[in-house]
Amino acid sequence: MKLYIKYMVSLRCKMMVEEELKKLGVRYGVVDLGMVETPEDLTPAQRQQLKENLLRSGLELLDDTKSILIEKIKNVITELIHYSDELPKVNYSDYISEKLDYDYTYLSNIFSEVKGITIQQFIIIHKIERVKELLLYNDLNLTEIAYKMHYSSVAHLSNQFKKITGLSPTFYKQLKEKRKSNLENM
Repeated sequence: MKLYIKYMVSLRCKMMVEEELKKLGVRYGVVDLGMVETPEDLTPAQRQQLKENLLRSGLELLDDTKSILIEKIKNVITELIHYSDELPKVNYSDYISEKLDYDYTYLSNIFSEVKGITIQQFIIIHKIERVKELLLYNDLNLTEIAYKMHYSSVAHLSNQFKKITGLSPTFYKQLKEKRKSNLENM
């Protein structure tokens, strides 16, 4: 049986989920991308206890199919943008559709209905978050970042960055460096 748990794609969250399963004596196989595979169904009591324990840890056991699908979409995008060195050679819609084995229009409609933004807007927000990380913690220049993140040009990246953050990438980096310098001088 597969259980779907809403959590950030991180080692810490994965370990928290595994710990809760062990406490309940639930055997499990894979814990990955918000999904846990168990060889047998949980009893209603185990399911309820797991739900309560996860909630105390800030995690959520998902029950309805729409929520599960939304989390799968978000996890695919998050893993792709934040944890993969190589963005897909195909466009995002084809990649997501292939990865989840659903028609993209169906996925897009459900995502927009539940989240209030499009999948494309969600992707852009996450790409800009990744660009922020690269600006602050990496030795890449803006041209290299634009190439790495598959922007058509530095201008396109800069325009999208400014639209989302209100700042140019260069100003954002200078602002963070100035704050860091001020903290070090205290």
